[in-house]
Amino acid sequence: MPSVLEIIQKTSEFFTARGIESPRLNAEHLIGHALGLKRMQLYLQFGRLLLEPELEKIRPLVRRRAQREPLQHILGTVEFAGVKLKTDRRALIPRPETELLVETVIELQTTPPVRVLDLGTGTGAIALALAKAFPEALVTAVDLSDEALALAAENVAASGFAERVKLLRSAWFTEVSRDERYDLIVSNPPYLTEAETDEAAPEVRQFEPRSALVAADAGLADLRAIMAAAPE
Repeated sequence: MPSVLEIIQKTSEFFTARGIESPRLNAEHLIGHALGLKRMQLYLQFGRLLLEPELEKIRPLVRRRAQREPLQHILGTVEFAGVKLKTDRRALIPRPETELLVETVIELQTTPPVRVLDLGTGTGAIALALAKAFPEALVTAVDLSDEALALAAENVAASGFAERVKLLRSAWFTEVSRDERYDLIVSNPPYLTEAETDEAAPEVRQFEPRSALVAADAGLADLRAIMAAAPE
């Protein structure tokens, strides 16, 4: 019977051969997930021998990752700015760069915003992170994709902020009432070209919604649309 450490090492080597970035980290996350262990708990059990039923739980997860399915989709959740989010094919995986955007937005506020608008909410990551950061804020989270809104609704329901986060189907400002006034408007719109998306890693081009990645006019169309329609 192989030990936990041996399976981690073999999985890391397998992932390296398949061109997966951070192979050891991926292996630890997947094996820990299969065994119901956090990474620190996994480290404390490196010498433990794995039984066949445990190996049977690990193998399908490793196969999925080897086929370049994103780690976050396999695990089913991702931590974002202190909020646990469900993630799958319906919306973009929240990225560290977006977390940096949220941190910057929070730092720039001289007074806590009361009304917040998140354009292109996807998983609901930005909206929920801002709802957490500003306990008095009422957040409207907009997306055109019904699938993304369904995923965001699941995350809102699980967040504890459902009373303060409203979801709205809209193409940017189209369905946002002109009578509404917001203290803060934030967006992380699509900005890649078709060519850039085609050259992206398989995890991106095969598993994430293209509509959330690609914008026309050299990647600037959605940004320009938002700026043109934004209220004074």
